[in-house]
Amino acid sequence: MKVQRVRIPDSNQITWTVLGADYLPIAPIEQFLRYLESIERSPNTIRSYAHHLKQYFEYLQAHNLDWTQMGVIELADFMSWLRSPNPQGILSIQEQEAKRTESTVNLILTSVCMLYDFHEKTGKVPHIPLYRSQVMPGRKYKGFLHHITKSKSVRTRLLKLKEPKRLPKTLSPEQVEELINSCTRLRDKFLLCLLHESGMRIGQALGLRHEDIHSWDNLIKVIPRSNNANGARAKTKSPFDLHVSKELMGLYSKYLQDEFMEILGDDLSDYVFVNLWDGRIGSPMTYSNVMDLFNRLKRKTGIAVHPHIFRHTHATELIRQGVGMAYVQKRLDHASIQTTFNTYVHVSNEDMKRELSQYLNNEYDTESESNSEPE
Repeated sequence: MKVQRVRIPDSNQITWTVLGADYLPIAPIEQFLRYLESIERSPNTIRSYAHHLKQYFEYLQAHNLDWTQMGVIELADFMSWLRSPNPQGILSIQEQEAKRTESTVNLILTSVCMLYDFHEKTGKVPHIPLYRSQVMPGRKYKGFLHHITKSKSVRTRLLKLKEPKRLPKTLSPEQVEELINSCTRLRDKFLLCLLHESGMRIGQALGLRHEDIHSWDNLIKVIPRSNNANGARAKTKSPFDLHVSKELMGLYSKYLQDEFMEILGDDLSDYVFVNLWDGRIGSPMTYSNVMDLFNRLKRKTGIAVHPHIFRHTHATELIRQGVGMAYVQKRLDHASIQTTFNTYVHVSNEDMKRELSQYLNNEYDTESESNSEPE
């Protein structure tokens, strides 16, 4: 089986499908992916579902199973197969690490469950009891109208592995400075500074047009567009504003003057980030261009980094500086404040040490003031 990239005729739209051994689309997967496309899921989302469902149908084929006759027990066996580090029929006497993490298995099972949800509604498969109703499972954050909805049941999936809590990877200020200083070109330096200072997603950065940057007001407008020539996606449906520093705007102006206009001349581009040295000069940068840049930086600095780490770093710095959670949510463009809490609210050993030191200093200052009071 193969996941195939498909370009829709007469447009820049990209989608994905899964081909069988006969090089024809696998019908149940194809119908589901076209449904996702019709409800305007992003191409990246469709690609992820395609890869997950390819693995599922490869498992069905290897075990001679009919996808319409699967139940909870059979899907649990599939989960075990995803985790097993050994091929079928081979046992190891030594303890081995699981082939896939809990989060990866849960993502694949989510795709499979959504496939069955879709085909159950169309009448292709019988009902599979994949979910149970639960009255308001415990969570850290309770919404403003919690007292109204707390008695309503919430549907939770039966087949789900418990995931260990993993803290988002972040960069230290020294690492950020080293990465930025390792950039030999203003375009690359501006891209890294923008990601670090704004918390912007890389798809949002690659989709930026010059008209979106209001340098006189230190403001960047993130505008979702579905027709970007480089396939960049903003992962949001509504525009929003990001305020940045005048130093970042100064770096943008220097990039425009010394590189962008100097190299492109009269053949300017609407896109902010374009190829100026490699590939087709003047074409907008793609995800692969960005990954090439980050691989070069890794070889220079030894720091393994990808664009989203700058977003994690920005959010963590804001929270540690005491910025309100509602502001952080809006700046990151999270749909729910619960997402911001679950992802970024954590206490590290350094946080504990800093808070204890501050507490002890306050205690010492209070005691000193009480001893110095005249009798």
